[in-house]
Amino acid sequence: MSTVKPNYTRPLDVKNGRVEMSHGSGGRAMAQLISELFAAEFDNEYLAQGNDGALLPQASGRLVMSCDSHVVSPLFFAGGDIGCLSVHGTINDVAMMGAQPLYLSASFILEEGFPLADLKRIVESMAKASREAGVPIVTGDTKVVEQGKGDGVFITTTGLGVVREGVHLSGNLACPGDKILLSGSIGDHGMAILSQRENLSFDAPIVSDTAALHGLVATMLDSGAQLRVLRDPTRGGLATTLNEIAKQSGVGMMLHESAIAVNPHVAAACEFLGLDPLYVANEGKLIAICAQKDAQRLLEAMRIHPLAREASIIGEVMQDAHGFVQMTTRLGGCRMVDWLAGEQLPRIC
Repeated sequence: MSTVKPNYTRPLDVKNGRVEMSHGSGGRAMAQLISELFAAEFDNEYLAQGNDGALLPQASGRLVMSCDSHVVSPLFFAGGDIGCLSVHGTINDVAMMGAQPLYLSASFILEEGFPLADLKRIVESMAKASREAGVPIVTGDTKVVEQGKGDGVFITTTGLGVVREGVHLSGNLACPGDKILLSGSIGDHGMAILSQRENLSFDAPIVSDTAALHGLVATMLDSGAQLRVLRDPTRGGLATTLNEIAKQSGVGMMLHESAIAVNPHVAAACEFLGLDPLYVANEGKLIAICAQKDAQRLLEAMRIHPLAREASIIGEVMQDAHGFVQMTTRLGGCRMVDWLAGEQLPRIC
């Protein structure tokens, strides 16, 4: 995304204008869109280099890179939008490797006819999320497709981070006896999307939990607890994510329903719609698996952070050649928590 400023006598008509095919042609219109909208909001020393890529200072340590595409519908929802979601999602993917996110890239697929006012709102949201997280957007790309061949805007972000010395986290490291921790209530993001998409109203508003989790992860690493796995339960929710980890590590898991927080309005909405909150997406929560001896210490450290006030120990890892995830219910029974068979809620991130 070159940011060389073109010389125009007429500024971009953000209020009334719409994305045109010329905005992706590589010519003056595209240069103006990039200069007056993207570069103006994302402004930082690396983006200001104005080249096809960003020349970055050398980082010491092991590098982590992650890429995430965002196609959420609707683009704007209670608690966020596709802009901040695209920043938070990639930062979190990097952070789940125990890394400190350093830089982001952003690629936009815009549909012809998309209102420039909405695009500006999305870009402003991305810029705000990036600044608050301290992770700059240093390079990017813009393409335009014909009307009817897109859905407003799709955003792909790539994140680069560095892992601190001595940290090694992976989905294949869970061991029998380890404890499973969850940073807070589940299902908020997916139900916020669904309620807005279907124009459903509930007694209490359901707000997405979208947030950048790298600060919480740093707090957890600073606790000295022996962390083995970190994962953010996005698509497929808590249940699917734990099944993925169980398969990677070749272990079983036993969860406790009474320890898993679900906001009452989310629980009511799920019951009304016939959905299981265990499978509903989250965008601001994480799962941690740690050595049993460190579980309480880790829990106390998490609860100090504002994004994990409701953190809890929700279960333990077990020896199980079948890799089953099970759950004790509030009624004293036990049930299987299997893989998600299909897609409960499409286009949630």
